Amino acid sequence: MDKVELIAAVEAALSGDWHKAHEIVQRDEHDPVACWIHAVLHKIEGDAWNSRYWYARTVHRYEEWGDPPAELRFILELPNNEIGQVVKNSRGD
Repeated sequence: MDKVELIAAVEAALSGDWHKAHEIVQRDEHDPVACWIHAVLHKIEGDAWNSRYWYARTVHRYEEWGDPPAELRFILELPNNEIGQVVKNSRGD
């Protein structure tokens, strides 16, 4: 998933459009950043089980962040060249 789509998902979530954000991240269930955003969305929704499922597809943990909006802002601020260093590339690239 490209950075533009990931930014759109985070911005939608931060503006309260959970459904739009969820629709975007569901397009690529193998992209590690999309999985991370997906995890945060389910945390916001209050679905801890589903959130933990998506966190398990990243190097992050459910307990790592107590403030989902702050976590989304952190993801939004990741430079392009750091995304691969911060999250696990589940495709083995």
